[in-house]
Amino acid sequence: MKMSVVEIAEKVRKGSLRAVDVANETLKQIEAQNSSIHAFLHVDAKGLLEQAAAVDAKRDRGEALGPLAGVPVALKDALCAKGMPATSGSKILEGYVPLYDATVVAKLRAADALLPGKTNMDEFAMGSSGENSAYGPIKNPWDTARTPGGSSSGSAASVAGRMTYAALGTDTGGSIRQPASLSGIVGVKPTYGRVSRYGAIAFASSLDQIGPFASDVRGAARILRTISGHDPHDATSLNAPVENFEAACEKSPRGLRIGVPEEYFAAGLSKEVRASVEKAIARLESDGCTIKKVHLPHTKYAVATYYVIATAEASSNLARYDGVRYGLRVEPNRDLKAMYGATRDAGFGAEVKRRILLGTFVLSAGYYDAYYLKAQKVRTLIRRDFDNAFNEVDAICSPTAPTTAFRIGEKSDDPLAMYLSDIYTLPASLAGICGISVPCGMGAGNLPIGLQIIAPALREETMFTLAAACETHCPPVSPSGS
Repeated sequence: MKMSVVEIAEKVRKGSLRAVDVANETLKQIEAQNSSIHAFLHVDAKGLLEQAAAVDAKRDRGEALGPLAGVPVALKDALCAKGMPATSGSKILEGYVPLYDATVVAKLRAADALLPGKTNMDEFAMGSSGENSAYGPIKNPWDTARTPGGSSSGSAASVAGRMTYAALGTDTGGSIRQPASLSGIVGVKPTYGRVSRYGAIAFASSLDQIGPFASDVRGAARILRTISGHDPHDATSLNAPVENFEAACEKSPRGLRIGVPEEYFAAGLSKEVRASVEKAIARLESDGCTIKKVHLPHTKYAVATYYVIATAEASSNLARYDGVRYGLRVEPNRDLKAMYGATRDAGFGAEVKRRILLGTFVLSAGYYDAYYLKAQKVRTLIRRDFDNAFNEVDAICSPTAPTTAFRIGEKSDDPLAMYLSDIYTLPASLAGICGISVPCGMGAGNLPIGLQIIAPALREETMFTLAAACETHCPPVSPSGS
């Protein structure tokens, strides 16, 4: 059953396809592949079939179905769903089962989507490869010796391997776009505040955003429209109209001005990625777009800026995990302080500990001004770079990642090399603007390459128009060639 999000929803709504059949096929694919890919941490087979039966019964009664009727959408394990475990890939949240739905989950349910389960991820979304999960690494369906990217690794792998038709992830510095590129699918980071973060387990609150993965651009557009909108439960949620992103996919890109930042085509970019991205940009030019060089001069500071701000926020957010209220608790038979220390030492992995220590350091007395305050000032300069560029162009095109999928273990002993995997996605996150990764070619070893399209805040329509145009030149494929 190889269909898109939109095809499934329309067939289920018309009655030519039963949601129960979609659910059974999904369970079949998960059972066949998950042992080798390790995309799912929890599969709710009973719940999935019950949801599907309810959708079919609703249609049989003649009731209108939602825009995602019968579409299986996997959930990154950083998202709370009532009755399903939510570990955020960490031992410290082992056994935690939320009593409520995240806003995005509630919106998926209201749209008649099916929720097959929770996907594996880098612990607390801290990683670029899926190797930092406390429950084992995730494999890339294109080559199981390689990473699918991270931190939304399982969500990306579930869609790339056609275990599900769509998934939700979170993107703090590239955690949707980078795995979308390495896994050969579409991944969207919306404008900061476009989608409610209520019910998302926090990493860095001024950066985290929830967004969709799908096998095609139109499917991602439909899901984003479904989960977008103001939410009074989230103080950072924007009260802005939600446009018809799907309709934007049907528009011609002719006349749009595309900026190409020279800073994104410098040392460190592989030749095959550069060639594919430049070819994709040339195709957009042939579609009637105008191509113009732009400058984002503070790009070179983005990695350092991000890893000061994000770790500072993480050290604050993760202070709540202490073994008292929920999750793991280690009692060394001494005092409360010893329990805190033993629980956090046993519950957090090496990368999370590294970032907590770094974040605590940059916030400490005597270092706050030198590091955290200065990073916030540079963040403003990065945002201004984009503002200046968008005075001249409608969108920016660049590589999503500097290489194709790298081998598992290849960068695990070199944190800086791992951090540089997100070098092209970090600036847009710091600026709070929207971005999408769409497949634009294949590299050596039959590994996918992604084009990143960045647009101004709340201009997702422009982003989807260009992404859909790119897709016409490079149609979706899967590891099996489907």
